[in-house]
Amino acid sequence: MAVQTGRAARSHPMLPPVFDDAGELAALPRNLERWPVHEDHSGGNAGAVRDSLIAAASHGTWTWPEKPVVFISDPHADADGFLRSLVSAGAVRRLNDGFVLTPFGRMAKIIVGGDCLDKGPSNLDMLNALNRLFDLGADVRLLAGNHDLRLRLAIRALTLPKAPLTEHLFVRMGRKILPLLAEINTRYVTPEDLACLPEEAECQERIFPSSSWKATFPAAAGPYLTPLGIEKELKKLKKKAKQFAKQADAEGLTMREVYAASLRCRDLFLSPDGAYSWFYSAMDVVEQIGSIVFLHAGIDDTMCALLAKDGPAAVNTRYRLEAEDDPFAFYSGPVANLVRTKYRPVDGQLTASGVALLHQAGIKMIVQGHVNNHKGQRILAKNGLLHLEGDITLDRTSRRLEGLTGIGAGATLIFPSGDVVGLSSDYPRVKHFKPEHHL
Repeated sequence: MAVQTGRAARSHPMLPPVFDDAGELAALPRNLERWPVHEDHSGGNAGAVRDSLIAAASHGTWTWPEKPVVFISDPHADADGFLRSLVSAGAVRRLNDGFVLTPFGRMAKIIVGGDCLDKGPSNLDMLNALNRLFDLGADVRLLAGNHDLRLRLAIRALTLPKAPLTEHLFVRMGRKILPLLAEINTRYVTPEDLACLPEEAECQERIFPSSSWKATFPAAAGPYLTPLGIEKELKKLKKKAKQFAKQADAEGLTMREVYAASLRCRDLFLSPDGAYSWFYSAMDVVEQIGSIVFLHAGIDDTMCALLAKDGPAAVNTRYRLEAEDDPFAFYSGPVANLVRTKYRPVDGQLTASGVALLHQAGIKMIVQGHVNNHKGQRILAKNGLLHLEGDITLDRTSRRLEGLTGIGAGATLIFPSGDVVGLSSDYPRVKHFKPEHHL
């Protein structure tokens, strides 16, 4: 496998060498352009970006990482998309029987921005590829995504006694984890497991909320959700219950098999000695490096205050404590908002006061996943705070549904020099951001 050494690659030493992936890696751009924040596909509001940069600059200069950072987010159970992205960043070289770290990969910090699970083609292959990266000794930081937490909350809720705040959560979260449950059913569920379960009708009763749930949920959810949020949850559950049954049928799963696979998931992921227990054990919700905070979705004023006052360790500690507590209270609260917000009215709110707290603490930009894009990364100001959207639609399922061809590849690279690079197989040039270029 030869190093790509074209003229553009040599003229820009900030770009790590890209190793040809046995001829299968899509041709990736090597020519840089100034990040086109004025274009919708790359931001869409240069004026707002400039205003955010000016506001942040009033509290000091940028602090950059001491070593290169590679940010890859939302692989969504597509190990090939994930590995090709690592190749595109120059972090790994693929071999016939796996992959190895390159010299650049050994010196860089690799941040996986969440949503490793769901969609497909294979959740377990994706997890095995991620685990291999840890085993190789890479400096990896794994962040939680909303799809990752769906599995955790769904299987926990299924094993709790029926209660208004939790009995709907498996169906509420579970449709998108059904491809994983199908994999678990094939690889791990035995005839003996099924023989220990009740009949189909009782398994279905355990999976779906009781007939009284719709009447009891609003009062129970009052302390956690606004009236608008409660109304939305009721409507969403009705729709999701139909989708769940339809998707289970599409995956070829009976309700007994769904239930058996969920119990097996609990053992594999949540038991201390489970084969995939490392996945949630390694997971945090934020990483701060200098002036940049990495997370999955976004932030609200509550988390701005905690992050600015006590730092990322306090946020991650709160995440670990609350994730083990009441599932509904956790998912409805400001910590889980970090992995699911899209800055909608029903989400936790980010206001000028929260942005000011971050700027005063020296935080100038959020790097996130969660919002997938079709022409590479975007940089834009959200509520006055600079955000880089790094989800470039890697997985084949999303790409097929959204009209993109092939397997996605790309990464966001941030260098000690203050250069930010957006690389994507779906955009013809490498986007290059340097804050002073946009002031």
